Amino acid sequence: MSPAVPGALLRPSLWPIWLGMGFLWLLHWLPLPLQAAIGNALGWLLALLLRKRRHIVATNLALCFPDAPKALRRRWLRQTFQASVRAVLEHGVLWWGSEARLRRLIRIDNPDAALGDGTRPVIWLAPHFVGLDMGGVPLAMGHKAASMYAPARNPVADRFMLHGRTRFLDTVLISRHEGIKATLQAIKSGRPFYYLPDQDHGRQNAMFVPFFGVSTATVSALPRLAKLTNAQIVPVVTRQLPWGRGYAVRFYPPWENYPSGDLEADVARMNAFIEDRIREMPSQYLWLHRRFKTRPAGEASLYE
Repeated sequence: MSPAVPGALLRPSLWPIWLGMGFLWLLHWLPLPLQAAIGNALGWLLALLLRKRRHIVATNLALCFPDAPKALRRRWLRQTFQASVRAVLEHGVLWWGSEARLRRLIRIDNPDAALGDGTRPVIWLAPHFVGLDMGGVPLAMGHKAASMYAPARNPVADRFMLHGRTRFLDTVLISRHEGIKATLQAIKSGRPFYYLPDQDHGRQNAMFVPFFGVSTATVSALPRLAKLTNAQIVPVVTRQLPWGRGYAVRFYPPWENYPSGDLEADVARMNAFIEDRIREMPSQYLWLHRRFKTRPAGEASLYE
């Protein structure tokens, strides 16, 4: 964070956010296992108190795992809140922890696989698991990467998020409002592009394809970007380890025959890959997001 703080960020309405950031700064001095214990306890409490958000998580899990016992889904719900709160609190380590500490806490299992076959530009397909930012920061330590982000509504939170994601090397962050041109330039320049395409952003640039058997509005940009830049897709997933042991980043083999020329099939392939990874760690996906908010014409909301 730069020393100078614009006066607009110091107005009284933003003081609670600054207090929250101060709390994260204090937490970051604690050992990660202790931070994890605090996050688990607070997550358990919020799972009880946040009824509306709990309903969203419960609905998502019921839609995606209809055959799972209700007791198991309830456990996943509680663990989802715990993993998510842990990840939020541990952002203090990302923002203020030393590079040496981050390298100790976040391991990359197969770093040699990061650039695929090494002959073409790379798009890192990074689904929305709770460790998403934890994975992105160490990757930025070793690569001059790029990514797209949505500016936070709160300017203080936005300032800290940008700081955390650009601490190392020459990371390029492209606002979603900048459009596709800046993204294409970054990929074609050889920067690995850390791409997060699995949220519901409405109907624009989306198509309805299955996600756990549910017709889901899905951003169709991944195969389009790959075609326009001749980039290979190298999926990367970050797992939050139990008991505060840190995070593990894993790259997957580059996708063959992608894009295939069949846009719907290519988007469905992306969703199928993400489904497989979710089944490996169901409570670490971003279930707090209304993934099925946008419905096909004439279909009622799934969250009412």
